[in-house]
Amino acid sequence: MGKAFTVLLWLICAGLTLILITVPVSLQVHLVMAALLLLAMLVIKLLHLDGNWRLLLLTFGTIIVLRYAFWRTTSTLPPVHELADFVPGLILYLAEMYCICMLFLSLFVVLRPLPPRPSIRLGKDDPVPTVDIFIPTYNEDYDLLAGTLAAAKAIDYPADRMTVWLLDDGGTEAKRNSADADAAATAQERYQQLQQLCDELGCRYLTRALNEHAKAGNLNNGLAHSSGEYVAVFDADHAPARDFLQETVPYFARDQRLFLVQTPHFFLNPDPLERNLRTFEVMPSENEMFYGIIQRGLDRWNAAFFCGSAALLRREALAVTNGFAGRSITEDCETAIELHSKGWNSIYVDKPLVAGLQPATFASFIGQRTRWAQGMMQIMLFSFPLFKPGLKLVQRLAYLSSTMFWLFPLPRMIFLFAPFCYLFFDLQIFTASAGEFTAYTLTYFIVNLVMQNSLFGRWRWPWISELYEYIQSVHLLGALLSVLRNPTKPTFKVTAKDENVDVSRLSELSRPFYLIFLLLIAALAMTFYKFTTEPYQAEVTLVVGGWNVFNLILAGCALGVVSERREQRSSRRVAVERRCEIQDAQGEWVRGTIIDVSSGGLAIRVPNAAGLGRGAPTLVRFTPLSQTETTELSVFVRSTTPEGKGTVLGARYMPKRGQDYRLIADLLYANSANWQQRQRSRQVNIGLIRGTARFLALAVYQTGRGLGYLMRFGSGRTSSHE
Repeated sequence: MGKAFTVLLWLICAGLTLILITVPVSLQVHLVMAALLLLAMLVIKLLHLDGNWRLLLLTFGTIIVLRYAFWRTTSTLPPVHELADFVPGLILYLAEMYCICMLFLSLFVVLRPLPPRPSIRLGKDDPVPTVDIFIPTYNEDYDLLAGTLAAAKAIDYPADRMTVWLLDDGGTEAKRNSADADAAATAQERYQQLQQLCDELGCRYLTRALNEHAKAGNLNNGLAHSSGEYVAVFDADHAPARDFLQETVPYFARDQRLFLVQTPHFFLNPDPLERNLRTFEVMPSENEMFYGIIQRGLDRWNAAFFCGSAALLRREALAVTNGFAGRSITEDCETAIELHSKGWNSIYVDKPLVAGLQPATFASFIGQRTRWAQGMMQIMLFSFPLFKPGLKLVQRLAYLSSTMFWLFPLPRMIFLFAPFCYLFFDLQIFTASAGEFTAYTLTYFIVNLVMQNSLFGRWRWPWISELYEYIQSVHLLGALLSVLRNPTKPTFKVTAKDENVDVSRLSELSRPFYLIFLLLIAALAMTFYKFTTEPYQAEVTLVVGGWNVFNLILAGCALGVVSERREQRSSRRVAVERRCEIQDAQGEWVRGTIIDVSSGGLAIRVPNAAGLGRGAPTLVRFTPLSQTETTELSVFVRSTTPEGKGTVLGARYMPKRGQDYRLIADLLYANSANWQQRQRSRQVNIGLIRGTARFLALAVYQTGRGLGYLMRFGSGRTSSHE
């Protein structure tokens, strides 16, 4: 009886909602209803009500969104017989329906995300399975690989049950025997250097004859030469903390059908947007929305997928698919969808246990996103999730959300140029009065913002998603169209992440952004012209002109993103507190505290800098987390800065052997708590009003800076000063 009553109640609610969505009412009634629902949403949001209140907020928002979709479908499309208006009008309509569809898919994914899983560890009497740690590499440099290998080797796990493998695709037989003598010599030198490094660190070096099937082929070659029960995968620039295996291995004993434990990717350096806009220290990083809530939402539906690194996988499951999938260039998600379709399970552990590097330049950033977008499009074409055999319905919807998201360049470019249809060509692609547009579109727009801020505000500030989508869409649109023309054409390209931006300059990919900005300025001028010469259409002109102004603000902010600032440091510092001693010029040991570290050096606070001048090599000794005795590390003192009653010494590492890289890794990567604290300090919901004000101020400043860079560096010049 109780269950039947609940079903009846849901049917009644659904019927009432359908009536609210479809009933024809006047503009005044619609505005009143929308205002009341919006007010209720804001009250729930401002009071931080959760649980069923959160569902109520999303329900109210859904009613307004669906009312807009119903009105848009039934009342705003141009007549079919007027093709000049109807075709672009239909294109704009389809772009909006895509956005509404993605909104509801995202609501489904993150409606009730799983809370962060509690930390579990291997017990004293628990069986300890064997683990192979794979670090695939192609062209990464020696120091970067040494740091990652040293961090992997230092993982807290019995040494006889863990093997670290460097899978080198940069020293293959084909490369060492290349017809190009210089390329062959470079590959041979790399082959010998990395073999020696692996010997010093106690790791295994493995290469192969040919670079077949890119990263997937490299990983599968590692599977063929190893035998561990589980396989951990770290990208060459992703160094694990000491507790990575302790935090992931125990889950496999709880579920014999578990094939994946995925952890988030945490980054030590900013991406180009964060660096050039100087938001890295205060604003949540772009990836934090995906790893902070979307993956937890996918986890509820058993659809958290492999992200290529920072993961532990079961070898038995990989054997079912003959290893890592290699048909698409995103082998990680493809492997996950194949195993999920075969009844295997995955989980997501929301704890940063790996620290990596992001692309430093805008060109490398776009190269990385091009691969992601093209790979996801390949998965859509090869294994369309909605009809993938073996997947549950909820998994189909979850994977559909993850793959369809990468179509965003299409609607983003449509929204960018849609105002031009009216302003330059006088096309009526949206048949509605200014009052109707305001009543329906503006309320939909505001409600959308409130819903997104309620769901993602802690991990993504207002308007930042729109900016990220725009800066990618300009170059990703062509890449997506190329996949649609030839799905097998895209090839795997390694993202360069060990770059330095040592001079201020314009990105080599900046030209389209300035051309678009110029077009939007021309559209702004046309708005003023039409407003003065066609007063009978003033309301419509103002609405379309306002739309163009929004695009102009977004495009102006993007000019700052493609204006590359000089990076003063090659790597970012991480705050720590480790006791140490440093040797002075007389050979005496002075007590101090290591207060921050980076991949290039460290800072030490000492009470007295006497005998510790700059420009001198010396030794630092401290106790690594994995040892009980102090160990010495060679450094070069580069600076001395008075601070209170003491002095802060800035020093650069001088590694000469594998043991030195182990010590550097211990300082920078061993303690995952440092990364968790850094994440939490940035994950603050600043709200819609404050976030909008900050974005507008940022856009105005970055527009001016971007135009200044065009004047200074438009001819291709660079500068070592900002």
